[in-house]
Amino acid sequence: MAKSALLVMDVQRDVVAIADDGSGYLPRLRRAIDGARAAGIPVIYVVMAFRQGDPEVSPRNKVITNAVRAGMFTEGAPGTEIHDDIAPQQGDVVVTKRRGSAFSGSDLDLVLRARDIDSLVLTGIATSAVVLSTVWAAIDLDFGLTVLADGCLDTDPEVHRVLTEKLFPQWADVVAVEDWLKAVARQ
Repeated sequence: MAKSALLVMDVQRDVVAIADDGSGYLPRLRRAIDGARAAGIPVIYVVMAFRQGDPEVSPRNKVITNAVRAGMFTEGAPGTEIHDDIAPQQGDVVVTKRRGSAFSGSDLDLVLRARDIDSLVLTGIATSAVVLSTVWAAIDLDFGLTVLADGCLDTDPEVHRVLTEKLFPQWADVVAVEDWLKAVARQ
C-alpha cells in the first residue's frame, strides 16, 4: 500500500483573505487535517515566501512580481503565516517554496523521499495555481496522487470545476474530503 502524506498548500492568511468564499472551506480542510493525523498520515504544510529584498523574484515572472508588489509573501510578515484555523502542530513539517509548485525552490522532494512517501493527497489555494503546478510536478516525479476537490479553493469557481472535474481525474483520484476520510478510516 502506498505511504501517503497530506499536503496543505498556500493556505496563508493573505491568500485566505483573497480566496475564501464563505463556503466552509477552512472547517472542511481542518477535518481533513485532523483525519490525516488520526490515521497517522503525515501533514506537510507548504507556504510561499520570499526573503527580504526578494532576491529570488525575477521581473520576468509576472505572477510572482505582481504578488510581491502587492505586498504578499514576505518571510516573517503576518499575512504570509499559515492561517490560524488550520495551523501546524508539533510534528508537522512546514516547507517553504519560492514558485508555484510545492516542489519548486523547496526541499519538499527531500522531505518526502526521506519519509519514503510515494503518494500525495493535495489540498490548497488556489486550484489553478499551487494545486495545478504541484499535480504536474508530482506526476513527473512518479507520485501517486489524490486531490481533495473541496479541500482546494480558487477565486474562479468555474476554473476550479473544470480542473477538478475534467483535468485532474486524468492523473489523480479526485474525491471529496468526507469520502477520503471514510476511505482512510477503513484502512
